[in-house]
Amino acid sequence: MRPYSSLLQKFLAVSLIATGLSGCVAMELAELSSEPPKLSSTIVAEMSKKGVRPEDPVLVRIFKQESELEVWKADASGRYKLFKTYPMCRWSGQLGPKTKEGDRQAPEGFYHVSAGMLNPQSQYYVSFNLGYPNRLEAALGYSGEALMVHGACSSSGCYAMTDQGVGEIYAMVQKSLQSGQERFQVQAYPFRMTAENFVTHRRDPNMPFWLTLKEGYDYFALSKRQPKVATCERRYVFNREFEGGDPRNPLAACPAATSIASADLQALVAAERRKVDVALSAETSNDALAYVDGGMHPSFRALLKKQGATKLAEDISIIKYPVSRPEAALPDPYSGTSAMTSEAAND
Repeated sequence: MRPYSSLLQKFLAVSLIATGLSGCVAMELAELSSEPPKLSSTIVAEMSKKGVRPEDPVLVRIFKQESELEVWKADASGRYKLFKTYPMCRWSGQLGPKTKEGDRQAPEGFYHVSAGMLNPQSQYYVSFNLGYPNRLEAALGYSGEALMVHGACSSSGCYAMTDQGVGEIYAMVQKSLQSGQERFQVQAYPFRMTAENFVTHRRDPNMPFWLTLKEGYDYFALSKRQPKVATCERRYVFNREFEGGDPRNPLAACPAATSIASADLQALVAAERRKVDVALSAETSNDALAYVDGGMHPSFRALLKKQGATKLAEDISIIKYPVSRPEAALPDPYSGTSAMTSEAAND
């Protein structure tokens, strides 16, 4: 068994990098404002340095285990660049997809957000709807509604970013949608799709679903271009051109199709899958990380421990919306102190 301490050390190193990218949000929380969010001159200047413009297309990636949200911007070539990584204040449920109303699960999958899905008058400052259930989820009979990315630090199936964080994100995606992008893609994952993370969760029943998500993850990570997403055979399919157009029935067999990805890119994606297959076939034993009820970025967990839930809510929410289940957010899955199984957590 790989010791939790080594996992923790690696995770904390990544967390420190992410916190740096996000402007040390946990240490220097911006002053709250009730005004509608606008692109700041600082954000516009940062974009210019990275060779992108406010009006360029945007893409969002979300990672539950790491409690991070990434904003990517397309440059003149159409390739996406990572613009900024935001620490997430709260998500709820366990790792795995949302399947029914009331399960507290934050969604995992591929979503597309249009201008009509933005809410400038959300009870959590501002928000955008992920569009859950999407076509695949609806066909599978999954239920639930109003699954959002929003402000504050409270979640019962949403991704809560703090008012400061969601304000910046909202301003960026709104500008792109106002500038001609019809809709932007959101990729929501249980964790960063590394072979090591798959081994950590090797016994999870969601493994087949996560391996499907990894294909889309790899197409984007390797090409820096938004993958084309369709659904058939009860799964996502990526970068395929189907005879007669995209499949209408997500549950039916996939029609004949050709790949729109280059042979080199397909080979790279296949190689990434083989890395995971080899890692999963090795004779190793890893305990999956346990989540009592969702998670919180380590930077916010440190603030929660230091100043308590009431003060944290005051610092990151205009309406001081209470932190959801703070006692469940305090245990760190990487510390080995929250050794509650998923079954026990759901009792």
